[in-house]
Amino acid sequence: MRRVSALLPIITTILSSCAPNEVAFEGAPFPVRASLPAPASPQPSASVAPPEAAAGEPSGDCPAGMKLVDTTFCPEVRRTCLKDEYSKSNKITICHKFQKAPPRCAGGAQRRRFCIDEYEYPNKKGARSPVMVDWHDAAAICAGEKKRLCWEGEWTAACEGPESLPFPYGYDRSPEACNIENPWIMPRLSKLYDASSAVSGAELTRLDQGVASGAKPGCVSGFGVRDQTGNVDEWVMLEKKRGEGGWAGLKGGAWGHVRNACRPVTTSHAPEFTYYFVSFRCCADAAPAAAGGAPLWTPPPLPASKKSPSSASRGWTPAR
Repeated sequence: MRRVSALLPIITTILSSCAPNEVAFEGAPFPVRASLPAPASPQPSASVAPPEAAAGEPSGDCPAGMKLVDTTFCPEVRRTCLKDEYSKSNKITICHKFQKAPPRCAGGAQRRRFCIDEYEYPNKKGARSPVMVDWHDAAAICAGEKKRLCWEGEWTAACEGPESLPFPYGYDRSPEACNIENPWIMPRLSKLYDASSAVSGAELTRLDQGVASGAKPGCVSGFGVRDQTGNVDEWVMLEKKRGEGGWAGLKGGAWGHVRNACRPVTTSHAPEFTYYFVSFRCCADAAPAAAGGAPLWTPPPLPASKKSPSSASRGWTPAR
């Protein structure tokens, strides 16, 4: 377990949200001013899947407990934020309200077809997600279930739903919908990373503000995927190496006052990073699609993991 000598109160992100009358690119370190030429008529992200796939209903294309996503995904979008707030402690800008309009696709659209767990690991309604799991642990645990970590774009596409929303539930940030906006509790790092499970467990219990999977019924995307923004931060695979994480990124934000939207990603932590609100969910390849439609996105080779399913740490799971 990697000891962290100094951490911001909440994991920060190089991608947050835009200030009023600004728009942001996925992957850009700063907002792009809305004074740039605006699109005359932004087009919605159209689904190329049949209606039942877009609705996230169970199908024979995915293992039990997973949702099928078959949609058009835009890697780079522009949105207009109408109400924002700068979080000085985390050094990020949080958007509370986006313009109710489809985003402009600023990059080449892709067809994404994959399966994703309905809930955070262990993908069971009413369960609590383990924390203190690093990226290698998460990848190995998913592999042990004949799944894999989600690619960043897959996670985002599942969160935005067929309507390409900035939050899984709509355009306005909502602590009623998802488990976010809980007060920050100062972690005692020496206890958090103590070799004694009794000491670290007591500290993790003190810090815990998570809820059981499915406890917030409004925290669901148009594809039927639950609890993506808030509750716990989720490991994903980046589609190209960047930041301190290399292939490893974190999506969704945790239960505090952080990014908690579909697009932002944190790339500032090494794959060995563990923390008291970091967890994951799994994805898998869907059954081959019928002939026709747009060409499917081809992922890069899966990054190598340093752990096997038998050697992966299962982290710490809250007793309650």
